[in-house]
Amino acid sequence: MSLGESRAPGLFGGIQAMLARKGRRAWELSVVEKIQLAPRFIRVRFEGTDLDELVWRRGQDLVLELPFEGTIVCRHYTIRDHDSRARTLDVDFVLHGESPAGDWARAARHGDRIVGAGPRGRTVLEFDADWHLFMGDETAMPAIFAMLEGLPPGVRAVALLEIESEADKLPFETCDGINLKWVLRFGPPKGAGTPLLAALDALTLPDGTVHAYTIGETHMVRALRHRLIERGVDKRHIAAEGYWRPGRVGGHDHV
Repeated sequence: MSLGESRAPGLFGGIQAMLARKGRRAWELSVVEKIQLAPRFIRVRFEGTDLDELVWRRGQDLVLELPFEGTIVCRHYTIRDHDSRARTLDVDFVLHGESPAGDWARAARHGDRIVGAGPRGRTVLEFDADWHLFMGDETAMPAIFAMLEGLPPGVRAVALLEIESEADKLPFETCDGINLKWVLRFGPPKGAGTPLLAALDALTLPDGTVHAYTIGETHMVRALRHRLIERGVDKRHIAAEGYWRPGRVGGHDHV
């Protein structure tokens, strides 16, 4: 979910030039609304005068530049939704202990301004599949929900979502063809011992070509990717990305 970069304030022009070389751009974002989705989840809605120009593939994120102890730290956060007409975008924050992003989200007020760079990320919704399989923990829910909402009508999908407790269940309106299953772990993340492995083992894989997406804690993602390969899923049809891992400040892993 995050990068451990930091920099001094006032370098907006410099980061704009750097992003332009990568084919990206920076967006000046202003908080317009904050919604408490659940005890550990906050949605922040931003507006920006040029957000009608943002081109977003579902599953991509922005690198948010957040104030922290007199500097700016950068954290990756998935775009949950984007309304080009209203020039707004939503970002969902998972609150798990003290962190620059969580602390900022808790304290955010209407009118607060930050910079977001992107969109970026290779874990995006693909359309060349007969059905889709999504697996992840709490940090993956914004990306998985965004991708589920982008599926064409009638396309089959299964989503296995690992959460700490019943309190983490977020409302999501499913439609025909989408099977959403909540997998409770009753405690802190278990990494490679994720209960999603048992949920995957119990799943009968439908016929046809699948595109699988597994995102969240890195050791969990790696274990799920290996199990998918063991079950015959082509590596080319697996998007696997570690958003975070214990003991590391920032960073993400392509698994």
